[in-house]
Amino acid sequence: MGEVSAIPLGVDFPSALVRGLLHRMDGQPPEAMARVQLFLNTARMRRRVVEILTARGARLLPRIHLLGDLAGLVPDLPDAVPPLRLRLELSRLIAALLQAQPDLAPRAATYDLADSLATLLGEMGQEDVPPEAIANIDVSHHSAHWARTQSFLSIVAPIFAGQPDADRRGRLAAVALAARWQANPPPGPVIVAGSTGSRGATALFMHAVARLDQGALVLPGFDRDLPPPVWDALSDALTAEDHPQYRFHRLMRDLDLTPAQVTDWTDDVPVSPARNRLISLSLRPAPVTDQWLAEGKDLGDLRAATQDLTLIEASRPRVEAQAIALILRQAAEDGKRAALISPDRGLTRRVAAALDRWGIVPDDSAGEPLQQTAAGRLFRHIAHLLGRRLTPEALLTLLKHPLTATGADRGNHLRWTRDLELHLRRNGPPFPTPADLTAWAAARPADGVADWAAWIGATLAGLEPVGTRPLTAHLDHHLAVAAQLAGGPGATGPGNLWSGAAGEAALSILENLQAEAEHGGDMTPADYADLFDSVLSRGEVRETVAAHPGIMIWGTLEARVQGADLVILGGLNDGIWPALPDPDPWLNRQMRLQAGLLLPERQIGLSSHDYQQAIALPEVILSRATRDAEAETVPSRWLNRLQNLMAGLPAQHGPAALDAMRAKGRVWLDMAAQLEAPGAPVPLARRPAPRPPVEARPKQLAVTGIRTLIRDPYAIYARNILRLKPLDPLRQTPDARLRGSVLHRILETFIRDGGTPTHARLMATAAQVLAEDVPWPAARALWLARLERAADFFIALETASEAEPVWLEDSGGVPVEPLDFRLTARPDRIDRLPDGTLHIVDYKTGTPPTQKQQAAFEKQLLLEAVMAERGGFKALGPTPVRRVSYIGLGTRPKIEATEITEELLGKVWEQLHALIGQYASRAQGYAARRAVFEDRMEGDYDHLARFGEWEMQDPSHPEDVG
Repeated sequence: MGEVSAIPLGVDFPSALVRGLLHRMDGQPPEAMARVQLFLNTARMRRRVVEILTARGARLLPRIHLLGDLAGLVPDLPDAVPPLRLRLELSRLIAALLQAQPDLAPRAATYDLADSLATLLGEMGQEDVPPEAIANIDVSHHSAHWARTQSFLSIVAPIFAGQPDADRRGRLAAVALAARWQANPPPGPVIVAGSTGSRGATALFMHAVARLDQGALVLPGFDRDLPPPVWDALSDALTAEDHPQYRFHRLMRDLDLTPAQVTDWTDDVPVSPARNRLISLSLRPAPVTDQWLAEGKDLGDLRAATQDLTLIEASRPRVEAQAIALILRQAAEDGKRAALISPDRGLTRRVAAALDRWGIVPDDSAGEPLQQTAAGRLFRHIAHLLGRRLTPEALLTLLKHPLTATGADRGNHLRWTRDLELHLRRNGPPFPTPADLTAWAAARPADGVADWAAWIGATLAGLEPVGTRPLTAHLDHHLAVAAQLAGGPGATGPGNLWSGAAGEAALSILENLQAEAEHGGDMTPADYADLFDSVLSRGEVRETVAAHPGIMIWGTLEARVQGADLVILGGLNDGIWPALPDPDPWLNRQMRLQAGLLLPERQIGLSSHDYQQAIALPEVILSRATRDAEAETVPSRWLNRLQNLMAGLPAQHGPAALDAMRAKGRVWLDMAAQLEAPGAPVPLARRPAPRPPVEARPKQLAVTGIRTLIRDPYAIYARNILRLKPLDPLRQTPDARLRGSVLHRILETFIRDGGTPTHARLMATAAQVLAEDVPWPAARALWLARLERAADFFIALETASEAEPVWLEDSGGVPVEPLDFRLTARPDRIDRLPDGTLHIVDYKTGTPPTQKQQAAFEKQLLLEAVMAERGGFKALGPTPVRRVSYIGLGTRPKIEATEITEELLGKVWEQLHALIGQYASRAQGYAARRAVFEDRMEGDYDHLARFGEWEMQDPSHPEDVG
């Protein structure tokens, strides 16, 4: 039997491992070290051990292997099936399953289900669980879902029995090495260090090493403060799997050892034995937490045990990140080696951004997700265009991408892209085609833009018609489009598509996908996009940066192998640390237990072991946010246990120690608040009423502009004087404005065509106009149905009318004398009545304005009547108006008619003179939101007027401008 040793909690594990190894090799010839075989669990641990050994002088190094590479030591093993090939083959089976049982899961989850199934098969190989064990599970007392997945797993069994995957190959290697060493022991020491043996193949290998005469296991984070009864109680996996020492208990049980038989690898002592005892007691399994009261009195004064612990409870994640950044900045000033340890990538990104304020770049062990890099985003954008119509938004997303046209004239490319965007915003169409791009380019100067537009059209032309086809065809087309876009017009290569760390990572993943694509079968464009996103999301990129040597950001895995003077355990909220167990769509918890597989709590147990090791380090700061963006958070179960334990031990000064931890944390929170506080109060903006020079004020407005001048004069100032026009939305939608313009064109076409007004002819005209102007099938059907409800009302009006349409959708204007001003209008329709007078009509898709609204601000038709009587519409000449009517063709058709009198028109003309004359004076300002219909109504220029800093009841503040 070999040696089973441990390194105390809080001691730098790699350094202690090397010290113990050198101590055991002391006095032996230099070549003896070369016969040592050292097995470590991560490549980071290997790099750290090599650094420590070489720092002690020139010497022969031991042969260092990774526990995940055992198969490399056994040459006669069968090759492992490539992981991606296995997942693609499983995807085909799962796609067939979802085709037969669509209620099982959405099709978009196909690859994710394949990935989880491949993980399950790997775990079965690791734990030596054959498919028969799954088939023999009694599911009679489970729901039908689990019975269906059990039957499906029986179909997958031949894949498990075939070529082994990497996990099962690793177990075969462990079995082969154990058999080899039993027959022929290795000539030198064999040491396994840093592993808990949480996986079956690793545990099997550790058993084999421990039974060698020169074998040794060096355990990390071994808790020597657990009493024997508590240690024995860890045998129940259902209640103890999430305990940090559960894996060691199982290992000791299999080796027939007791905790007392675990020796010390070195003579190092813990940084704070009292703190270790406190944490150990707080982490007792839930069924025995009654021991807190019995054993808590033996902990001594908790103020001494927690003197190097700080607790930060921030109000929100941003404040937490600011406080952590301040701590790391202080550590950098003091020359301390400090690290933030957290699985919350959102928190670590906020901290890195906050540190940028002082020019500190932390050494972040986690890379950037490949899908968030420039190369990853470009590939994702293209993947989601397959089989879809091209929208202006999608087109400009591609054209503005930083990798597009990097192999050609990118300067002109960006200039033309800007011009194309303005054109698409103003004129559309909602779904541009190569012909649309060619027509746009033809109307511009011949400066090369025609070739550029042709390049775009040729590159993207084949995306929409893509249908179901083999994965290889999808991928080849995808890569070809990406290369052409990145190259640019006339380029001979893919530009910067494959440049940099992100490009190289993308190339590696895509080459792997190309090599295995033949196993993917046929798939729809949507299935391909989901598959591609899932494959790409598993890639990471780490850029080479000049990071600060003493400020680090680590994941929980890196924290096991690194050393720091100060550590911050950030994001200590349940669901983050520990994270919730990944849902298993194939086997529930009870089925896993019956089959002999690992329980979901295994991940929580490993996380708790990381926490127990990290909190034992010299100086520790515990950090969490009490709220996230939506609701209050729940503290991590470990932090919650620690707080409850300390609060229940007043005799040991637990509450006072907890208050002291919080007080130290509030110091940093107060500093973070001061950092965010403005230097001086910024006064709120007042309600504006700018007064520009009279000569700069508009000399012409349409009748609809008069309404705006009455209700929101500031909008006239911004649009007509400052000439600030809101951009049209890039994504064109079937909105109310388009619905109104389409309705006007339908009725104009219907009336111009003449003939007997019938319901069938109106609906035929509507269908024709909708087909030409509305490219959204759902909107066409909805708007046609809405017009169908109002059609009989409109036909009845037309049939009963004896008037003759004489003016349709044409413009007119009239001077407002003696003022230097012109009023314009574009009436929807003007009819000549049998007596020669006029009837002016305006169509509304909603409810027409009431008489009170027309008297106050909706003066459009009344002003058009004034214009008609003054000859504002030249083809009609000065003609009296008898009536104006708003015809509402909405859900409830309605007509709002007003009989015209000389007195009414005279009053309207006088009011117009008074209004225009008032604004002809420099003393009159253009007040913001003077008389809006609703307070909550949004205006195009509210942000410019700083609405929100002032209220509607605030007085306006006239101010000369210009």
